[in-house]
Amino acid sequence: MVDCNYQMCTRCVMDTTDSEITFDEFGVCNHCHEFDNVTSKRWFPNDEGKAKLKQIFNKIKSERKDYEYDCILGLSGGLDSAYLALVMKEYGMRPLVVHVDAGWNSELAVYNIEKIVKYCGYDLHTHVMNWPEIRDLQLAYLKAGVANQDVVQDHAFFASLYHFAVDKKIDYVISGGNIATEAVFPQSWHHAAMDAVNLKAIHKRFGKLPLKDYKVISFLQYYLYYPFIKKMKAVRPLNYMPYSKEVALAELQEKVGYKPYGRKHGESRFTKFFQNHYLPTKFNMDKRKPHLSSMVLSGLMTREQAIDELAKPLYDENDLREDKHYLAKKLGITVEQLDEYVSSPGHDYSEYPNWDSRYAFMKRVQSIVSKVVGRNVTNYS
Repeated sequence: MVDCNYQMCTRCVMDTTDSEITFDEFGVCNHCHEFDNVTSKRWFPNDEGKAKLKQIFNKIKSERKDYEYDCILGLSGGLDSAYLALVMKEYGMRPLVVHVDAGWNSELAVYNIEKIVKYCGYDLHTHVMNWPEIRDLQLAYLKAGVANQDVVQDHAFFASLYHFAVDKKIDYVISGGNIATEAVFPQSWHHAAMDAVNLKAIHKRFGKLPLKDYKVISFLQYYLYYPFIKKMKAVRPLNYMPYSKEVALAELQEKVGYKPYGRKHGESRFTKFFQNHYLPTKFNMDKRKPHLSSMVLSGLMTREQAIDELAKPLYDENDLREDKHYLAKKLGITVEQLDEYVSSPGHDYSEYPNWDSRYAFMKRVQSIVSKVVGRNVTNYS
């Protein structure tokens, strides 16, 4: 049956699978307009960006000259953070590299991390998570049926990174987040991984084991303690240079011997399954759409190329069968149980306690303070 109300943006490839999407009279969506507003303020893929980045790095070096490390860099083994590690080396930065192993690393991820760290000569700290706790929390999220199943890994990653940064007295966090490939993402498709209220509520309802080793960042820690008390600042260097996945991959392959995963976030076997099967099947969310839309708007590909990419299957059937068996065995459930978690009705995060009211209050306060001081006041900036 054809959906008579279906509409795709005339500029990117976002469509009405985003329940909150809006279109102007030319059929251009709200994501495109938001992209234009953001790029003029935060994206500098040119000589101006190069000069700004050099200035930022020189400032960090100057402030950190008496310390062992300039900053902290989370390394997942994915393309963005891997390429960023090379950029840091070129600028003579001294990052402490942290990898959080939540139990889902692909063999390629381990290989790539080792290659990158060895080539760059960085110190690597690997934090291995308590697997029984991760397993219990991941099963709780599957039982909750919410869209963002990556919260378990993502919250653990950032919590470990920030806790470790404070422990080592490092106040600059370097992120591989970037506008070129990640600018577009529908708010209706996910909820913040840092919402510890939501995480604890889901675990309390569906979990069985106490979270003794799993680090959690509270609302006040994330929005007050780290940015304003500990003065921690997040820097996204990839927004200050031209960034192309193809160019980055070619350089990594040539210099490091990096091996590609084939899919975005293929460094995690769970994330691969979650993005390419769980989300499309359970929620009709194809995360390629915002990713490809970002690349279209950044000029990295044409809209026609993005549409052709979307026509390709999300999963090879043999790979899906293999990944299902791997995930089910590791989680201690049957493949049939895993299929049931995927096929059962989805639930919105808001059906469980969350931090939304606190977040809304904080944004109102930020708005008032910004008007008083005459500049935009945010955290981690």
